[in-house]
Amino acid sequence: PRTLRPRERVRPGDGSGPGADVVAAWGGPVGRHAVVGRQRFWTPLRVVMLFAVVFLSFGFFSKAACLETTHPTDGSAPSLRWDGRQYFKACYADPIPLYSIEGLQQGALPYKYLWVEDDGGVRYMEYPVVSGMFQYVMAQGAQAWHALTPGGLVEVGKYFVLGVVVLAFAWMVAVWATYRSAGRRPWDTLFMAASPIVVFQAFTNYDLLAVALASVALLLWARRRPVWAGVVLGVGVATKLYPLFLFGALLVVALRRRRLVELGRAAAAAVLVWLAINLPVMIPFPQGWREFYRLNTDRPANPESIYAVLQTLTGWAGFDAGRAAGEAPATLNAVSLALFAAGCLAVLAIGLTAPRTPRVAQLAFLVVAVFLLTNKVWSPQYSLWLVPLAVLAVPRARVLVPWMVFDALLWVAHMSYFHGVADKGLNVEWFHALVLVRDVLVVAVCVVVIVEIFRPHLDRVRMTHQLTPGGPDPLAGVLADPEEPPVRPPGVPAATREERMSP
Repeated sequence: PRTLRPRERVRPGDGSGPGADVVAAWGGPVGRHAVVGRQRFWTPLRVVMLFAVVFLSFGFFSKAACLETTHPTDGSAPSLRWDGRQYFKACYADPIPLYSIEGLQQGALPYKYLWVEDDGGVRYMEYPVVSGMFQYVMAQGAQAWHALTPGGLVEVGKYFVLGVVVLAFAWMVAVWATYRSAGRRPWDTLFMAASPIVVFQAFTNYDLLAVALASVALLLWARRRPVWAGVVLGVGVATKLYPLFLFGALLVVALRRRRLVELGRAAAAAVLVWLAINLPVMIPFPQGWREFYRLNTDRPANPESIYAVLQTLTGWAGFDAGRAAGEAPATLNAVSLALFAAGCLAVLAIGLTAPRTPRVAQLAFLVVAVFLLTNKVWSPQYSLWLVPLAVLAVPRARVLVPWMVFDALLWVAHMSYFHGVADKGLNVEWFHALVLVRDVLVVAVCVVVIVEIFRPHLDRVRMTHQLTPGGPDPLAGVLADPEEPPVRPPGVPAATREERMSP
């Protein structure tokens, strides 16, 4: 890519705010006549990737306490020490218990293998196909590793470590794709690479696979490759449901631009790829394949959802207080779906009535945030879905840092709550009060995004890109409108394209 001209560069020390304060403490902003862009090794991308590696390392260390092995004196096989340690050390990770629960330890094929729980319920692998087969491949690799080197870490520990390596690579891909999607604001990606949420949630579950696929899909769309973006989104939806919501953001922009053909091609590619991945499991193992959808229908509100918070803080019994064991919470499901649909309609209305076409990242963040806020399940690692979208939507330290830090620290409260009051853990009232604060912070980020949509002169990304050949939205791709008139801040005369692009 060509070298940016001085006025095209966006540097961390420009303007005001925490970024400028940090730069001032380390020598001050770059001068007008400084020679920049000549560093051969420490390019912005490599600096960002270094931060990503460092915070991924912190993420592994946060789980390392759960890899301690016990060697029983009675001659039984060594095992990981999980006698409550996973809670008071806050190192819990889903892959470790699921390794034995879902039959991976026995080499069982996901979706074919079943087990019966204490209440008589028949269970299967509870993940979409790509996530489930990923676990199977990691299990096979861990068993081969353990056969070659049976000493040291126990087999389930090797399974976890092998998954960590692949998930870390997935996060690096997500950071790289987000960096490339940030256009002239590459340093914004530091908010993602150094996010404290990564420290506690990167390896809690397998969500980084879907985050990487969603980030790559957005980059492909930005590069005007809608069919390939659809292909990657199809794989993403077969990994986790949330990449599907990106189509909602693209649909709003397509309606605003009256360009639905390319979006239709992307959607068709996504459907074909999703079917190609799911049919080989759906046909021979229909019950196992359906488990992901059955479980999400039948499960009650989890402790991190707004519904559980309201029950605790108000004494309300809930929508389905009298339901029988094993019965789906029909009313809760209907309310959750209705609220999500209403939120999506609100995002559509925002997109169609805004003075300028909102950016894809802004709409995508709003849709995913609405889903998390209205869904009956908000597992802690789901917050990772928001991180790259938030960085692209509203790269403001004062907006992102409070939410990210609080969301990350909520994990400690989460573990204390599960440890139990009897073991000096957090009681449910305090835990749900903290969950409510997290929800309020996410809503606050949404409010800032909406304000910038209706006051586009406040949108830093738009103001940086609005006079570039691709238009004000670096993610718009085939939906871009380079001829869109530039936004003029109040009281500032409009600059011509030649004036803004000249050195």
